[in-house]
Amino acid sequence: MKRCRLAIVRQKYRPDGGAERFVSRALEALSDQDLELNVITRQWQGEKQDNWHIHLCDPMKWGRISREKGFANAARALWLRENFDLVQSHERIAGCDIYRAGDGVHRRWLLQRARILPAWRQKLLFSDRYHRYVMQAEKAMYEAPELKAVICNAEMVKREIVEDFSIPANKIHVIYNAIDSSRFVPGTPDLRVKWRDEMNLPHQAIAMVYVGSGFERKGLAGAIKAIANTDRYLIVVGQDKAEKKYRELTQTLGCQNRVIFMGMQKNTLPFYQAADGLLLPTLYDPFPNVILEAMACGLPVITTPTCGGAEFITAGQNGYVCDALDSQALSDAVMAIPSRSQNDAMGVQARERVREATPEKLSQQLISLYQNIMD
Repeated sequence: MKRCRLAIVRQKYRPDGGAERFVSRALEALSDQDLELNVITRQWQGEKQDNWHIHLCDPMKWGRISREKGFANAARALWLRENFDLVQSHERIAGCDIYRAGDGVHRRWLLQRARILPAWRQKLLFSDRYHRYVMQAEKAMYEAPELKAVICNAEMVKREIVEDFSIPANKIHVIYNAIDSSRFVPGTPDLRVKWRDEMNLPHQAIAMVYVGSGFERKGLAGAIKAIANTDRYLIVVGQDKAEKKYRELTQTLGCQNRVIFMGMQKNTLPFYQAADGLLLPTLYDPFPNVILEAMACGLPVITTPTCGGAEFITAGQNGYVCDALDSQALSDAVMAIPSRSQNDAMGVQARERVREATPEKLSQQLISLYQNIMD
């Protein structure tokens, strides 16, 4: 492959964000290739290597629509001025060569969110100016003649794009996220005890871990309801401005002593190693990295059919797939997860399932895609 000036567009880099972790892992995987790596962003908070070129693009903003539109216009102007060989956008910006649909299809997310809203709010949801802008920007991006390829991190999202935008299926490439299985590993019995002591979690308790910020979309309410009438514990890793509401829910359901709020954590490994399974009843999520991380740590996963991560789950073998609002099914699934210290068969299968999701494979798939586009 000839030397290529690649630009990756992501409006804001947050170290705990799933899309941002894809960007950083992709850049790390590509760093030994003959590529000039560029990132166009409002804000970069992560570590960068010497051969990464960070282009800060932070126009004034006065609200959500202004923020999105302003960054889109400024980023497009920047990449046209720089004349990059390939522009891979992780934002809905018309004119990019490659779009990574890491956020899925906006209309599909709204349909799932509407399920938990009263009827009057459902109508307001779809007439909201911001949501209408996002859907229009998404449509314009898919219809732009410059678009050569779409990267999805789940077959679920590929189907949605084909159905909603009539994009040819051969233009859409499913490339699953990578996981470092040498870093995310099952904990030893001693580590399990150590982490549990630090969390004030009983050694013999069967505990599920929930990892994610944005509690409404990620289904924290469903996770709390799922364990409420059981003897299971729930470790909550993540932050949300509405956390008080979820703490009050635990009190209403009488499970406040079994739900442990840990806040946002830069290092999630101890929480996986302390737990017996991952519980993520998300309303809509293309493919959260936490599923790969948990499985690599030997945890069976409970998630939903509107989560791309369900594609890695075989019911009863390495986890369960339940509707996000089916509290009884979720509760039954939670009760079917054994203690890892007593029976780790499901965890072993979970780790085996993600073993091939390596950074090297991600790099090979991306390089192959870039090569095909530039040939």
